[in-house]
Amino acid sequence: MTTHTPTTSSPERGVEDHPMWVGGEPVTSLGEEWHQVHNPARRESVIARVPAGTVEDVERAVAAARRAFPAWRALHFTDRAQALLAIADELESRIEEFAKLTALDTGNALRTQARPEATNLVAMFRYFAGVAGEVKGHTLPAGDNQLQYTRLEPLGVVAAILPWNSPLMIAAFKVPAALAAGNTVILKAAEDAPLAILLLAEVCNKHLPAGVLNALTGSGSVIGEALALHPGVDKVSFTGSTEVGRRVGGHAGARLAHQSLELGGKNPSIVFPDALSGSVSSATASATATSTATSTATDDDELYSGLLLASRFTRQGQSCTAGSRLYVHENIFDEVVGTLSSRLDALTVGDPLDEATDMGAVINAKQHSAISTFLDEGRSTPGMKAVIGGSEPTEGPLTEGYYHLPTLFTGARNDFRIAREEIFGPVLVAIPWRTVDEVVEMANDTNYGLAAYIWSHNLDDALNTAHRLEAGWVQINQGGGQVPGQSYGGYKQSGIGREVSLEGMLAGFTQTKQINVKLRGTGA
Repeated sequence: MTTHTPTTSSPERGVEDHPMWVGGEPVTSLGEEWHQVHNPARRESVIARVPAGTVEDVERAVAAARRAFPAWRALHFTDRAQALLAIADELESRIEEFAKLTALDTGNALRTQARPEATNLVAMFRYFAGVAGEVKGHTLPAGDNQLQYTRLEPLGVVAAILPWNSPLMIAAFKVPAALAAGNTVILKAAEDAPLAILLLAEVCNKHLPAGVLNALTGSGSVIGEALALHPGVDKVSFTGSTEVGRRVGGHAGARLAHQSLELGGKNPSIVFPDALSGSVSSATASATATSTATSTATDDDELYSGLLLASRFTRQGQSCTAGSRLYVHENIFDEVVGTLSSRLDALTVGDPLDEATDMGAVINAKQHSAISTFLDEGRSTPGMKAVIGGSEPTEGPLTEGYYHLPTLFTGARNDFRIAREEIFGPVLVAIPWRTVDEVVEMANDTNYGLAAYIWSHNLDDALNTAHRLEAGWVQINQGGGQVPGQSYGGYKQSGIGREVSLEGMLAGFTQTKQINVKLRGTGA
């Protein structure tokens, strides 16, 4: 495994202050306190300061958003669409700036994660600009003396509470959809990764009326809670852990506010025996060996590349959609585990800002320690084996930051804690299976239901299994992330509501008003 010395910051560099945005203006906290932002690639190094927001800051942000709402909702949809497109154009011209800032405070590798995330942000703004005109109602054929129709109207002020693992991507799920539907927005940036979000707010405020988009920084227990409780916030859209989501949802639900929650996941990745080309019957192999050798190698390469992508190792496993439970048919278990381990061993772990890096740093000391606890448990559990990884770096340049190495465990049972709880780290557990009923039962035996991955060249097996899985977002023979237009959200304790799509925008950021009019007769 290749490692690179982290060099993304140094104590000698100047620390820049990044303001919040309220009412179209950059502002500091009314409490006059600041929060330090650290670089995960170099422990305890301070790279910036952001305001430590207060409840009073929430009050002025809500007031600004409410003042801006009537005029913003009254605009023709084409005007809102033009604003979103202007934002997208500027975002596209500054992709590298956004990507490097994201890599700096999240620890996500520039090439594999931060740049694609910044690129996806542009695509989301353009997608929702394109569907802004779909916020429309229906007319009921109720007879000549009645005009009965519906209007889809914006909810009002939307509080979007963001996580630290992929802040730009999650902002892309929420902000353009809410704005296109005519809402105003208050962003709450993650305490550990606020910098790219504040830059996004700066760009948006160049192209939006004052108060339409506001951005706050500070602790979740202060800012997030105040937004969830505030009667002037019409909807709370939260992405984060299930534990915190319960609290946020409880606060918003207590006052019957609209809410959507995109929470945790412990997602299955199911590999059927025919997914590996060499496992298919070889009755005609001697006659076709030469002609199929290239396609077989390509298919197998796509399988392993897909598994690697689905497992989210290049995001340090810090993804709610990570396929962290790998179920491989027993006939190909050893081969798949062995080859996948070799692929993991070939990953370059190191400086997030280095173009050669595949996998960056974990966000902070708390998360790094939590992952280490799971690794210790895995190594000490009888029968379990770390085929690769299994412990944190103890020497060399990676000890300078919050780095972990890719880990793949075998020997676990489906009821082990390591196979049931969301680790949010680069840890994969591989479990063999025999029958489809068995693997579906294991896959569904969880409190989560966000994502799932299926690998098979048999369309019947793939689709029948997909229909049986209790997950809101299923990928077949691919491991990539969300793209504009897909409905995205979870079952069970993985959340409430859908995002990323037209359907998600209509259901999540509008409400229906029925209007009935009695018409006068025309007479003879």
